[in-house]
Amino acid sequence: MMKAAVTTKAGKPNVIQIQEKPIPAVQNGWVLIKIKAFGINRSEIFTRQGDSPNVKFPRVQGIECVGEVENDPSGTYKKGQKVAAIMGGMGRDFDGGYAEYAALPLAIVFPFESKLPWETLGAIPEMFQTVSGSLNEALEVKKGETLLIRGGTSSIGMLACQLAKHYGLTVIATTRNADKEALLKSNGADHVLVDDGDISSKLKSIYPQGVDNVLELIGITTLKDSLKCVRPRGVVCMTGILGGQWTMKEFTPMGDIPSLARLTVYMGDAANLSDTLLQDFINAVEAGEISLNISKVFKLDDIVKAHELMESNQAGGKIVVVS
Repeated sequence: MMKAAVTTKAGKPNVIQIQEKPIPAVQNGWVLIKIKAFGINRSEIFTRQGDSPNVKFPRVQGIECVGEVENDPSGTYKKGQKVAAIMGGMGRDFDGGYAEYAALPLAIVFPFESKLPWETLGAIPEMFQTVSGSLNEALEVKKGETLLIRGGTSSIGMLACQLAKHYGLTVIATTRNADKEALLKSNGADHVLVDDGDISSKLKSIYPQGVDNVLELIGITTLKDSLKCVRPRGVVCMTGILGGQWTMKEFTPMGDIPSLARLTVYMGDAANLSDTLLQDFINAVEAGEISLNISKVFKLDDIVKAHELMESNQAGGKIVVVS
């Protein structure tokens, strides 16, 4: 038997209950992982609230985890191999990382080696996959370019700033709280703009032609303004929905997208990650070249409190749970 945090039905954080469940059986093409840690993600809040299509309850949520291989029928990994798993239906189509063990498809499992503590490793998979995919796959950033990060104090925004600086970009980060300016500057931002909903006019005073790229983490509530921030042929990538809204009531492409500006989205996928990318990033964290912004670490028994903190928007960094 194992301990699992089960979302019993759609609702508030208290619909998640700690239960004893059988350790899942592992089938061919899947691997049983002894989970050591996992991050809490905004999409999991929406799933818990009943806003993820086709998710049936009860469900063990969790779209990411790190841990050690317990059993791999294929022989791909030996018992004890450190691995990360991410996306691919985790916590939605089948039970995910909110447990002591999970049976997961080999296609979404990535091996690594590290001496970092599990609570640090637990912050990495989804956060790194999202940031790396947004910058490299969606925006295709290049050294010397400018990047505006809308939602700079989020865990994704903080890591995106560090990774962008690592790539040689100039970074402009936004925050709604002027008191966070020093935090963003210490994280590597070259410029900080206080977001009152109208960033484009402030940004144009620094870069009259606009920036090369915008990483939009707030979502549709600020998307129209973010589109005004790019230069001709500049790209806006909508990756986050921190604003909490999925659908825009009114959008006029011929008016809201400036001429020659480009709009894309990044929704993430395990296929955008590789063993090499993950290991290189973990090595950079170990070497002190990248600093992860971890807000708080919870035990599995306290996962309701972890969801409450995420939902309060007061975390200021990645929330991690250790098993």
